[in-house]
Amino acid sequence: MFMGNTNKILLFNNLILCSTMFTIITGTQFGDEGKGKIVDLMAREYDLIVRFQGGDNAGHTVVVNGKKYKLHLTPSGVLFDARLLIGPGTVLNPQTLARELDTLADDGTVVDEKKLGIDAKTSIIMPYHVELDGLGESARSVKIGTTKRGIGYAYIDKVARDEVQMADLADEERLRRRLEELTPIKAAQIQSMGGDPSIMEDETWIRTYIELGRRFAPFIADVSHEINTALDKGKKVLAEGAQGAHLDVIHGTQKFVTSSSCIAGSACANLGVGPTRVDEVMGILKAYITRVGEGPLPTELKDKMGDRIREAGGEFGTTTGRPRRCGWFDLPLVKKSVALNGYTQIALTKLDVLSGIHPLKVCTAYELDGVRLDYPPESTADLARCVPVFEDLSGWEGDLTGIRSMDALPDGAIEYLSRLESLVGVPFKYISVGPGREQTFMK
Repeated sequence: MFMGNTNKILLFNNLILCSTMFTIITGTQFGDEGKGKIVDLMAREYDLIVRFQGGDNAGHTVVVNGKKYKLHLTPSGVLFDARLLIGPGTVLNPQTLARELDTLADDGTVVDEKKLGIDAKTSIIMPYHVELDGLGESARSVKIGTTKRGIGYAYIDKVARDEVQMADLADEERLRRRLEELTPIKAAQIQSMGGDPSIMEDETWIRTYIELGRRFAPFIADVSHEINTALDKGKKVLAEGAQGAHLDVIHGTQKFVTSSSCIAGSACANLGVGPTRVDEVMGILKAYITRVGEGPLPTELKDKMGDRIREAGGEFGTTTGRPRRCGWFDLPLVKKSVALNGYTQIALTKLDVLSGIHPLKVCTAYELDGVRLDYPPESTADLARCVPVFEDLSGWEGDLTGIRSMDALPDGAIEYLSRLESLVGVPFKYISVGPGREQTFMK
């Protein structure tokens, strides 16, 4: 009896020592919250950094010693010693990845098969996906605001079981057989949408993709097995998502969303890791809110204040360069994001952008048809009609970009942070006051 209890105690202690090994990071808003910066900051603590959804429509910007790295597919921990993995829930344009790795190599960061693994089941974005995306968006009377990079059509093929997978790309014979099967289907689709179906017979891009397949064949991995084995060995895994919760294909502001699931549960499904293995879920939260493309944004500032925040925050898309729409902090949307993701901690970014603004406004609720709402309506059309209810905070003066601790912040900034943390109901772990790695500190 005594030995049995001792074994239980030892097991319990081992579980404590092995805690906080699998962390998921997602965006709480509409993307562009600064996920890449936070992943880069945390990467030194982890053995594996894994991308679990999205494609090269997403852009993560990392700034180290004044040098800017713009990453679209490579996980943001590339500048550390961690093993990088691209999971099968992503859609991968091999041309983009090749350019990205070449650029990193030119800067002295070599990413080979020992550094990066790509799951064999990862869907490949083909040139005909890009063609279809452009044709589809042009034909819409109400635009979605797609980046026209073929992301949505690659996901359509995944669901329809008409995808080309990484394993197909790496084998010329398999790739040509797959294209032989798909060519009449895609040619008819392109023609029906007013495009030129001859793209399907263009040997130039086919040869390019065959060469890319040869290049990336050594990178092929079983991501689910690798992650689970790493966790079994007590290693730490950080899973990073793209976009943000309200661009989720299921729970976002349909139809103005991306083509994949951006919330934390998607990491488990897309990577093949059971939900009981998750220890922490971190939400990246901007001190205000932005959105690229179409769709509702209840607190949007369509005036000089919106222009001021956009310029101060450098709010232009990493991937497209499009100006982001800016607005005041929107609590109801964050509340829904907390519910969708189950955040255990928050990293708040771009606090420095709000310096010198008096008063600062925080949307604490909506009014819709005379009814007060503390949580967003399910209907996207209703969300677009919501009128924000604001609470004013005093703001602060001074440049925050040189501050490296919480107690060095102006009183107004501390008040703003404390109020947001109280309203959100999730502990703030990190505060960011600039784009550089050194400009983020623990609260």
